[in-house]
Amino acid sequence: MFARVASAGALIATALLAGCSGDQHDARLRKAGPNPSLEALLKVADAEIGARKFGRCAACHRINPGAPDLGGPNLYGVYGRPMGRNSQRFGYSAALRDTGGTWDAQTLDAWIANPAGRVPGTTMQFSGVSDPLDRADIIAYLQSRAEPAR
Repeated sequence: MFARVASAGALIATALLAGCSGDQHDARLRKAGPNPSLEALLKVADAEIGARKFGRCAACHRINPGAPDLGGPNLYGVYGRPMGRNSQRFGYSAALRDTGGTWDAQTLDAWIANPAGRVPGTTMQFSGVSDPLDRADIIAYLQSRAEPAR
């Protein structure tokens, strides 16, 4: 009988843990509404969760003031800046430098989803982040790491 109780307890614990995603992704997605726009997703986005999700970007990018560029430029302060101009030291591709525009929420969303689709000819070798809420979380994190207004 003890084995059955232990097994039942293990099943309950497993079910509870499965329902607990650390960032409550599904609940936040529901809160954003059916077929949510980027604006709706940004309202439920979480910069702290975005910091964790930025981990997949950290292989090539740093995001601290004065941090060195790696395979990609330091992204500290990138939000609101002109595309292909955030780091004075990084060798951006001509495709990115010549694109024009600003790293705002819409541009970042398209870029994070599919860099080569947003800027054909980019040298960034990253296939993108398919989940729109994950992208919104990363954008919220990038916004939180923007340079203070002068």
